[in-house]
This record gives sequence, structure tokens and C-alpha cells, in this order.
Amino acid sequence: MSSPTGSRGQKMRLPIFTQKGLLEVQSPTEKDWSKDDEENYVFKDPAQELDSLPQPYRMINKLVSLLFDRSWDIIQERNRQREAELSRIQPTIYSPVFKSEFSKTPNCMAIAQDYVFIGGAKGFSIYSLYDAKRIYVWDKLKVDVTSIWATDLGSEILIAPVDEMGIVRLFYLCKDGLFFIKTINEMDDTNRQTTLVKMEISHGGDFAAFLLQGAGETWLDVYKLPKESWLKEVENPQLTTNPKKKVRQPQPNTLDPVTLDNLETDINICFKGDIKLSLPIYIMKIKPPKPITGTTFKSPLEVFAKIEGCYGLGSGQNHFIKDSQWEQQATIFNATYKKYLDGEWEEEPLSVATFHFLLPSCITTMPAEAKIPSGVACVLGIHWTGRHNFFLYSLNRTSKDKVDPEGVWPCAAPIAASQLSPCCSYLALACEDGVLTLWDLAEGFPLGVVALPDGCFCQSIHFLKYFVVHKGRNLYPEGLVKSQMTCVVLCTDASLHLVAAKGTQGPTISVLVERPVKHPDEAICAVAPVPALPGTVLLFSSNGSMHLLDVAKSQVICAFAPPRPQHLVAAWKPVFAVSSHHPYFLLRDETKATTKASDTPNSVFYFHFDAYPLLENISRNCTISQADLTEATASAHMLPLEKRCENFLRKRLQEVETKVREQEHRARLRRYSLLLQRENRK
Repeated sequence: MSSPTGSRGQKMRLPIFTQKGLLEVQSPTEKDWSKDDEENYVFKDPAQELDSLPQPYRMINKLVSLLFDRSWDIIQERNRQREAELSRIQPTIYSPVFKSEFSKTPNCMAIAQDYVFIGGAKGFSIYSLYDAKRIYVWDKLKVDVTSIWATDLGSEILIAPVDEMGIVRLFYLCKDGLFFIKTINEMDDTNRQTTLVKMEISHGGDFAAFLLQGAGETWLDVYKLPKESWLKEVENPQLTTNPKKKVRQPQPNTLDPVTLDNLETDINICFKGDIKLSLPIYIMKIKPPKPITGTTFKSPLEVFAKIEGCYGLGSGQNHFIKDSQWEQQATIFNATYKKYLDGEWEEEPLSVATFHFLLPSCITTMPAEAKIPSGVACVLGIHWTGRHNFFLYSLNRTSKDKVDPEGVWPCAAPIAASQLSPCCSYLALACEDGVLTLWDLAEGFPLGVVALPDGCFCQSIHFLKYFVVHKGRNLYPEGLVKSQMTCVVLCTDASLHLVAAKGTQGPTISVLVERPVKHPDEAICAVAPVPALPGTVLLFSSNGSMHLLDVAKSQVICAFAPPRPQHLVAAWKPVFAVSSHHPYFLLRDETKATTKASDTPNSVFYFHFDAYPLLENISRNCTISQADLTEATASAHMLPLEKRCENFLRKRLQEVETKVREQEHRARLRRYSLLLQRENRK
């Protein structure tokens, strides 16, 4: 056994309340205590008592204590969150007015005019927007439809469903007939099959662009749509075998009997596959810009002698760098970032393009001989991932013309996102450094440059129709509004910002929703403007909640929720559609059944803003006349630039007229006083 003393002869400290010999009962008074017993007691700090425990008990004790402390911290944090949740003002929650039920989960949806287009198993279905009645089903595919576009052409609708194989088809809905136009990218050889990545249809439906991938390449195909010919061919069909033949109509879907009666719809659509419509006209094929490589030219004079003129030189598109300079720059780069470059290289993904159809303006230069009707797109603007340049391609060309950009807008940083306003008058370019450039395409000048807060980078941009605040309400001004735009920017950290610009005034930026630090499950995952409600946007959160936000007050008006709780996956991507002209929005039910029962219905919920007390008066009478607007916005900062100038000139003119009258009055008084003085002298 070891000695009770240490290696240096010091007595070891014994645990508290440890004594030698038997424990005796002391006398009541301290003077009777034995002085010899004082050496038998060792007093010690209670906090250090556990340090004398042998291993592994000391380690176990520390782990248990740490676990207890962390558990207690979690309990206190949950109590604080519960108290904060109870103290928060909960918005009014509204349920959908009715729903559509499906045997299989719908994959996508779109709204155009009074119709709802839902893509699903082996095709798509057409429903009525007002009562969710199924009108027609086109199910002639072998695979499911994963996405669908629907563009309003006035009295007609252009439909573009995309299936699981990435094949896009064009359909034309006119009156009571559905017509098939063309399959854009279907190939007989499966090895050469291409897939659709993105598509865009111009405002008015005159042009269409399709971003395709295949065989390790990416390119953009642009078509001109002969919509005038389609309308004539529908009114005067040439190839009709049996025009009275109609496809069997499916039975109406089951709706909520509490909110809607099961009424038959009076709309009857039939598929007219025997009528052939004119095919889209192929215009051009645009490929990603080639990487910069070295040139064999020895001097600038040789460069100018060999190239065809100086078109585009120095605009950010054409560069001529010698091989030796390029190798020197590569050597410097590799030496500087060697520690980051060591390791396995990942395969560079294919470049993806974002493109917009632009209307004629001062910025989009066109040939003098080109005659473009008003409201028809004339230029295609495009930028590629990781590139600094925004290219402008003229649409007034044929497939035989050389595909070169008519203009290049270089930016200081790679363009991360871009968005064109629904009226095609404003364009926003967001770079990877968090800087936004706002362009007024109609007037031909930039509205300004604004930078997002530090750490915020643009994820998506959403334009709002310009509105004003009058008597506590958001209203749309009647008539055309120039050089005034408003948009919301969703950042990668789930924060939401409001960006506004007016004429010559610099753009302003304000925070609508801050980054959710204490409640990560409330992070915004999708944003959708509501055209029927001025100055409002729909916010979809990761926890499945949906809120209607008033951007003018930065307040939540109300919330929407399905009739039963939704069990969402970790990365929830809501499938929804918002009507551009009607106070409706649709949401797919994300409820996951606990049992894989085949009879479990899949639903799409219909939300009608006019059916809710807080919103029934907002979508009605949401416009204000220019006369009332001028009277209501008497302050200078609320008036448009032209109106401010007009009021300023009118005010100055009135001041001049007043001064003239005052001078005339003073002159009359002076003459009268002189006349009185003369009479007094006489």
C-alpha cells in the first residue's frame, strides 16, 4: 500500500468530513472540545472535492455535468422561444375556398386568362379558374409532364409542357379548340436527344427561345412564332376531316362540398389534331462565348489589318492577347493560389444562360430600314453563368445571317441574376458582388446602381407594378407611369429587401424581412408578387407557412394555410401559381401520407383573395385617377418627375405674374403720389 504522505513529505489532503478514529459526540460548549481532534479534520473547498475522484469516475462526472448544463440551457432557450412565440402577434390565417383532387400528385401548374393548366401523369389537364372544374385532359405521352408554361396571347393561349425526357411541345388554345403545333427538340436518334433547360416567350408571343443541352454542349435556339397565321388557320381550317368529332370529356373532379356546389361547366374544349398550323420560324442559334485564348498576332497593326473592321473591339467582347502574356498571367495565378489549386479538380458544369426579350428603345439600336410594330420584341438580351457581359442580339434576322451580338454591356463582376419587368420597361442586373444596376429601357438611361448590405447576395429579383399609398391603402395609378420602378430582392441568406427608383433620384434600398437568426425554419424559400393586390408579395417559408406581406408598411397582412398540416421535406420547393389578372393563387398539397395507400387523394388548393374579410376590399377599386393622385400627393417627393417640373414652372410663372402686378401697382401708386405732391405745391 502507498504511504499517506507525498513524495516531498507533505501530508496528503483527505476528503472533507474525514477523521481518524471513532466519531465522538462533542460537548455543548466550545471550550470543552479537545484540541487534539483539530488535526483529525481536513477542511476543503467543496468545488474541488470531485477532483480527487479516481479515473474514469472523474471523467464520467464531468461528462454528466456538461450534459446536464447543456440540457438546462436548451430547456431555458425553449422556454424563451415559447414565451416569445406567445407574445408575438399571430396574423389571421385563411384556408382555401375549394380544392381539386387527383389520383396522382400534380407536378406543375400555370395560370393564363381564366384557365389553369396542371401537368401530371402522361400529359396535362385544363381546369376552370373560378370553380376548379376539369375541362379537358390531354394524356398522349408515355412519361409525365414535369413543368408547363402558359402565355396569354390576347384571345388565345400558347401552352408549352415539358416531359421527363426534357422534350418541349407547343400547343395553341383558341376558343374551344386545342391545337398541336410542334415538338421542338424531339430526335429519332436517342443518342442525339437534347433536353430543355429553360425557355422564354416574348411579351405578346411573337418570339420564343429555348435553352437546350446535349452531347456535352449548351446552346440557345430562337424562333419566331407566326401567331397571325395561326389565328387565320383556326378561323379557316384547311385540313379538317370531321370538325364535329369531339374527344370524350372526363367527369368533373370531386370538390369540397362545403364551399362549392357540384355544377357542370359550360366550357367545352376539344382537341383538333387534324388541323395543321404553321410551324415556328427558326431564326438563330446562340452558343456560349468561347474562353479567351492567346493570339498569334505580333502587333496591334496586324490585328486591325486582319479583323473585319473594328466592330466590337474594346467593348468587352473581342480581346486579342498574345500567347506569352497569357502564359505569364497563368503562371502568376497558379503561384499565387497554389494552396487552393492543389487537389482534385471538379468537372466544370455546363454554362447556363438567362435571357430576356426587349422592346424597341433608345438602348436597343435597330437598322433604319427595319419596321417593327409597337409592343413587339426586337432584341434578345442574354448573359451566361460566370460571365461579365450582357449580350444584345437583334431578332430582325434570318437563319442564314451571321450570329453576332449587336451590343455588349460589360459589368464589373460576373452577372449572377437578372430580371425584366412584366411591362418590359425596366431591367435589373445583379452581379456576384452584391451590386444591382437598374435600367430604364423605355427612356434609355440607367436609374442607378445600388449595393446590397454586406454579406447579402442576390438570389432572385421580383418586380412590382408601381403603386402609391393613399389614405392608408396601396393603389395603382391610372395611365402610364414613367421612370418609376419598385422590386423586391431575395438574398441567399433568406433576407428580403425593397429597392425603389424614381427618375433622377437615386435608388433606395430598405430591409423588409431580416435574416431569421433565432428561427431558421422561417427562412424564405420563395417569393411571388400578387398583381391583383397593389404593393403585396406572397412569402413561402421553409416551415410551410405562407404570408401576405405589405411592402409599403413592411407588415404581414394575413397568412394562408391548407385545411390540414403539411409534412414537408427538408428542402421544400413549393409548387404554386399566381394569376396575373385575377385575385387567385393555387398551391399544391405537400402532405405525405403515413401509409402508402393508393386511394389517398392529392390536392391543389385554390385561394381567392376576395373571399377573405381582410382582403375583399383591397383587390376592388385598387386604382386611383391622375387627378386624385395629383391632389393626394401634393408633396414634391411623391410626384413624378414631369409633374414636379410642371408644378415648379407653374409656380414660378405665378410668382412672375404676381411680381408684375405688384410692380404695376407700385408704379400707379408712385404716379398718384407725384400727382398729389404737384397739386399740393400749387
